[in-house]
Amino acid sequence: MANECAVKLSANFERNLADLEQFLIRAEAPQAFDALLDELLKTVIPNLERFPGMGRRFLSRVSGSVEGMNALASLRLKLASVLADQDALREYIMDSYLLLYVQIGDNVHLLAIKHHKQLSFDFEAHWGARSSMQ
Repeated sequence: MANECAVKLSANFERNLADLEQFLIRAEAPQAFDALLDELLKTVIPNLERFPGMGRRFLSRVSGSVEGMNALASLRLKLASVLADQDALREYIMDSYLLLYVQIGDNVHLLAIKHHKQLSFDFEAHWGARSSMQ
């Protein structure tokens, strides 16, 4: 059996966790943050230690827009100087979260995590602000 990888948290990942905690508190779901930490510690990290290539290759996704294609092309250029194998940049899809990570040698670096609702627009705030302008 191959050696297990060490999973490391980046500073950005730690900031994302703090942001998630505040997001879930504002959503009146603080217990969801505890559940996230349990899932990370009991499932996600052990999975990545044993099977670091299990996530979907992030840069092989197909973009449905010109903006998306341009963003991916720009990201590929930026990563070329720091990441020899761009397929090492992967995403791990959880029930309510999307986790971005990279494997470099025997280390898996957790780069970012977002709740799927953090990726949406806040129409209520927008409409509320707009109606007060009328």
